[in-house]
Amino acid sequence: MTQLTRRTSNRTVRDLQREVDSIFDQFFGRGSNDDASTVWAPRTDLSETDDAFRLRLDVPGTTKDDITINLQNNTLTVSGERSSERQKEGEEYVRVERAFGNFHRTFTLPDAVDPESVEATHEEGVLTIHVPKTKTSTRRQIEIQ
Repeated sequence: MTQLTRRTSNRTVRDLQREVDSIFDQFFGRGSNDDASTVWAPRTDLSETDDAFRLRLDVPGTTKDDITINLQNNTLTVSGERSSERQKEGEEYVRVERAFGNFHRTFTLPDAVDPESVEATHEEGVLTIHVPKTKTSTRRQIEIQ
């Protein structure tokens, strides 16, 4: 009679994931080194209405003074820096997953935006940028005769 038993490997999937993470961290210069400056890109939602575009960027741990927004030739660039928390005496990081350092995102906008009316707000770690469309570019429904 054959008995089926489950063998557990000495290596778990979690161990393999940690090794792969470590390899990527070393390759891209990330990791627990508190002094390393990391370039990262905030997660962004982009929505469109009939009269405007709205961008929402996740930038927790920043203030409005940490962020710069530039619009030139229909290219909107959001950049800034999120400072790293310093280690306390006797504390050593085992794993660091939150990105710190410089960040930037660049968006190409259509010609039909009004660059003079762009507005931005920063609230609870979310940067919201409102980019109005020009009057000539707003969508309207055409009735069929």
